Order: sequence, then structure tokens, then C-alpha cells
Amino acid sequence: MKKTGFTTTIPLEVLLAAGRTPVDLNNLFITGGRSLELIETAEDRGFPRNICGWIKGIYGAVLESGIDEVVAVTEGDCSNTRALMEVLSLHDVATVPFAYPHDRNPEALQAEIERFMARFGVGREEVDRAGERLEPIRSKIREVDRLTWQDNLVSGQENHYFQVASSDMNGSPDDFEAELDSFLQEARLRAPSGESVRLAYIGVPPIIDDLYTFLESQGARVVFNETQRQFSMPYGIRDLVERYRAYTYPYDIFFRLADIELELARRKVDGVIHYVQSFCFRQIEDMIVRRTLSRPILTLEGDKPGHLDARSRIRIESFLELLGERT
Repeated sequence: MKKTGFTTTIPLEVLLAAGRTPVDLNNLFITGGRSLELIETAEDRGFPRNICGWIKGIYGAVLESGIDEVVAVTEGDCSNTRALMEVLSLHDVATVPFAYPHDRNPEALQAEIERFMARFGVGREEVDRAGERLEPIRSKIREVDRLTWQDNLVSGQENHYFQVASSDMNGSPDDFEAELDSFLQEARLRAPSGESVRLAYIGVPPIIDDLYTFLESQGARVVFNETQRQFSMPYGIRDLVERYRAYTYPYDIFFRLADIELELARRKVDGVIHYVQSFCFRQIEDMIVRRTLSRPILTLEGDKPGHLDARSRIRIESFLELLGERT
């Protein structure tokens, strides 16, 4: 099966209906064991240092993997994606644009999805069948999430992994579902973790690789992964267009915050970590987040893959100490 990469979550059902193997290029970049080298490759080829590490990593991952077809989300994600498409075209990589309408207009989104389906030669009936295949898997990811925040049987890191992997189902829905089944069977036999500071993680997934383990070493647990949860299409919506209208990540910050506020209350969150990526336009949204959310907030910034630096560790420790005094 031909591999089709994509720069952020898209209607996965279309690629599966078309017989493609889906590859989330973010996951390919960050999990391959050579993420720093991929960024260096991009910089050696001319990418500026002050460009988001994810864009550079995606570029390096595409070149190294040999993927020759990429779906690029040109509205609703990184503002640098259009330029990335143009650079990839120099390497004979076919690029397919996909745009989420900023105002969540259902007619506009339906037209974009239909254009996307036409590009891959599939119809609505085939795509809906693919959606029906994915729904049981997405339901199991919702159960992983529930076991995280309600039953305290799953760690924030494990929850993060399954939610992020749901963006492309690790390239194989069948194999991914088998992995989920095995994990759920094991997790339900665990003893619940003890009381700890309950955190929400909001913002794009971290480029930092030891954030969750460090938090847990300090007596805290992430019980809500905002954007990662969105990748899993968490609402159980059957209609294709409405499913991707409910997906909060590509739309405005206020639509995202409405969902975040509901989950903070439902999950009894003590404090919020807002992760922002260096050189990303979403850093500006931190001002709105701080004026809107009522919980204590720690803003963490990441640049390149690696461990937490000493300053970030100290800031996290101080934040958790503050939350411990409040609970």
C-alpha cells in the first residue's frame, strides 16, 4: 500500500478508503530515534534556526523516509505549512492541500472534504465504511482516557501515546486495535495510583521527551491531554462532516477553550500546563488562555527534542509546590 504522509490530523477515513497507509509525519519525526539529526538536516539545507522545530523535523522525516505524497494542512495548523509544501515540491514530493474553514462553516468543510475525496478517488459510502471501522478503535481510546482521569489506572504518558497514535492508527488500524486491546486488559488489572496533584496539559503535543515522567516523579499526574485527545475524535459523532467540525484543534482558541473548561471541571484538575512551541504563532494565544482559565497555569516553552532543561525543572517544581499548598 502506498504511504501518504500528512502534517496534522486530517479526515483519516479518506486515506483508508483509498487504500493508503497513513503516516502522521509528526509521529514519524519524533519517534524515529533521530529527531535532532532530522532538524539538523533541515538547517543544513537552508531552513532558518528560528523556524518551528516540528516543521524542520517533518521536512527531514519526509526526505529520509522516501515518502513521495504529503497532505499539507494549509489552514488550521502551522502558518509555515504552505512554504513547506513548496520546498517539498523541489524534491518531487506530491503535495495535497487540505484546509479547515476558520469559521467552522459546515458547507465549506463539506466542500473541502468532498474535494479531498475526489483527489483520492473515493466516494462518501466508502469513506463512511472506513469511519465505521475506526469508531470501535476510537471508543477504546476513550476508555484509555477514562481509566486515566476517573479510575487512576493509566498514566498521563500512556494516555498521551494512544491518543497521539490515533492520528494515523500507527499505519494499521487492525494492529493498533490489537495493541489497544492488550493494553486495556493489562491496565484494568492494576491497582489505582494514589492521590496526587491533578494536571491538565494543553497546547500542541510536547517536543520534550521526559515531561510526563518528570511530573510523575514529582507526585503529579496529567489527567487531561487536550490536543492529543482531539486527535482521537473523542465525541463518538457518526457524521463525517460534524465529526471534523467538533474537532477543536484547527479552529479558534475560544472554541478550544470551551472544551477545555468543561474537561477541567469534569476531571477535577488542580492546575494547567500550557505548552508552547518556540517560534510558533500559537505562543500569542497564551495571553488569552491566561485571561480565560480560572486554574493556576504554568507556561512551558520547548524548541528542539530532548530532555527538560534545568530551568524548566525548577519552574515545574515550584508550580507543583504551589498547587500542593492549594489542595
